[in-house]
Amino acid sequence: MVRVLVSYYSESGNTEKLAKAIAQGAEEVPDVEVQLKRVDETSLDDLQSADAIVLGSPTYYGLLAAPLKKLLDESAKIHGKLEGKVGAAFTSSGGVATGAETTLLSILQAMLVHGMIIQGSPNAKHYGPAATGAPNAKELAICKTKGRNVAELAKKLAKK
Repeated sequence: MVRVLVSYYSESGNTEKLAKAIAQGAEEVPDVEVQLKRVDETSLDDLQSADAIVLGSPTYYGLLAAPLKKLLDESAKIHGKLEGKVGAAFTSSGGVATGAETTLLSILQAMLVHGMIIQGSPNAKHYGPAATGAPNAKELAICKTKGRNVAELAKKLAKK
């Protein structure tokens, strides 16, 4: 059984909606167990026991929110133990050109430092799903696809 962890911080509920759609997409893949957790409920053990980790945050000043940054800072205690796990990121922002891509990259950067394998997209939303304000149906569909893709990649890697 492959484990996918979707952990997020959400103030307004927009990032939470994205997280739920990602989790739904991952749950569609057979033999995948999905954990959906708010970041303040996520432990270092949760990170270590997952085969894939998808982290989400609203965009604050072009960066991830402090609660998610705190988890990533704490993850220095398990440096090297996330190597080879699949990683992905998602965000919500207040408008176009307000820092969504830099937020995604700030999350992905930490994953790369851990030696994780990043699940990108050759289509739209290359760095990860992003919504402006409340996510619409198209953005939620992109999230479901991201969840499926992450789960499928984690399953492929688990077979090796």
